[in-house]
Amino acid sequence: MKKVAGFIGLGVMGQSMAGHLARKFPEQGGELLVFDVDRSKVDSLVKGFAENTGGTAIRNVTVTPAGSIAEIGKKADIVFLSLPTSEIVRDVVLGDGGLAESLRARSIVADTSTTEMETTRMLARELEKKNIEFVDTPVSGGDKAAREGTLSFMAGGKKEVFDILKPFCNAMAASVVYLGGAGSGQATKAVNQMIVGVTFAIISEAFSMGVKSGLDPKTLYEAIKGGWAGSKLLDVAVQDMFSREFKPGGTVDIFNKDLGCALGLSRDNGTPTPITALVYELFKAAKARGEGKKSQTAIVRLWEDLLKIEIK
Repeated sequence: MKKVAGFIGLGVMGQSMAGHLARKFPEQGGELLVFDVDRSKVDSLVKGFAENTGGTAIRNVTVTPAGSIAEIGKKADIVFLSLPTSEIVRDVVLGDGGLAESLRARSIVADTSTTEMETTRMLARELEKKNIEFVDTPVSGGDKAAREGTLSFMAGGKKEVFDILKPFCNAMAASVVYLGGAGSGQATKAVNQMIVGVTFAIISEAFSMGVKSGLDPKTLYEAIKGGWAGSKLLDVAVQDMFSREFKPGGTVDIFNKDLGCALGLSRDNGTPTPITALVYELFKAAKARGEGKKSQTAIVRLWEDLLKIEIK
């Protein structure tokens, strides 16, 4: 019997992820059902797949637009979610017409979103009552890695279910790592976002101080990129600042949300996280300033406004 997968949420990340899953579907004769509340995104993905394959399916895999979440639930063995908030993830799974109402027993839901730990564990418990498996599989790498199919997946759930899911994740990823029980993937993503968010903030602060001290920012970057300060995040941040475009990928809004998830986890397990709390407030301030839809590097605008400078 052919394997049927579903993909719900075709935004900045999901569009590319679903495309890679279609092109590298791990089983012959499979089908990928796709759904988004914005029908134009569904049509774009289906059209793009047809054009890239000359109208024929790769490895006999077909990509089919779904009319509803329930349609995916009735047909799919595995369903991937790529959604913007914990509330939307919960509604898609447990709301009226959601997956919990339509999925068959032993189906798998894989949540690639960054979702609050409390929501993740609740969904795993509720779906288990229906003999439906839930694996949290948040991803890192941003829109560039999503486009290139080189994301890092961080998985939490039952090991035997992860083993079934892994070949499908591999179609979208350069790295797929199992961390442990339900919520372990989200805990790992929280750690990842803490490190990334704090790094973007200190790069903004440091370059602002350098420019205020009379340094040319491009020469400053050339001087430090080969030392211990050099990193992929430094490269991304300075190019974004210098271009002045602040195009997403990841956005200020997303990091404000993700760091909020990390702080929620720290409250639950009693971990002091004062640095993350401060950086969360910086992203919140940038969001209030109107930078929410811009790339995370746009937090530098806070310092630029205070110091009356521009880093370019």
